[in-house]
Amino acid sequence: MTRRAFRWSPSRMAELEAAVAARRRVALMRRGTEYVVVAHSLRTRGRTEVLVGRVPMTGEDLEFALPEIEAFQVVAG
Repeated sequence: MTRRAFRWSPSRMAELEAAVAARRRVALMRRGTEYVVVAHSLRTRGRTEVLVGRVPMTGEDLEFALPEIEAFQVVAG
C-alpha cells in the first residue's frame, strides 16, 4: 500500500507556522503512525523543511520532514 504525502498549500503552511509561533499541539501522521506533539520549530535540513515537535509526556523532541507527513491538524484547546 502506497501512502501519499500531505499537500502543503500556502494556507496549510501558514497554519503550521502559526502553530509553531504559538507552541500549539499538532496531530500528524507519518508512515502510518499518529503523533501528537507541541510544535516547537521549523528547520531546514538540506533541501527539506522539518517540523520539530516535543512529545508532551516525555519532553523528547522529534523531527518530521514535511514531505513525509501524510496528515496534519492543529489540535484545538
